[in-house]
Amino acid sequence: MGTQDKAANKVEDIKGKVKETAGKAVGNEHLEAEGKADQTKAGLKDVGEKVKDAASKLKDTVTGK
Repeated sequence: MGTQDKAANKVEDIKGKVKETAGKAVGNEHLEAEGKADQTKAGLKDVGEKVKDAASKLKDTVTGK
């Protein structure tokens, strides 16, 4: 996984946690849901990066590189 992509996903996850916590604190369900959505989106991006890494390793193994 690229370092930049990993960092960007982590930032998005943290922002989502902050939004969720703030939403809970002030009773704003919309903000809380938006924070949860941001966290989910960051998690899905992480999974996508891991799949790309695995595919790249498999390609290298098959081609002998």
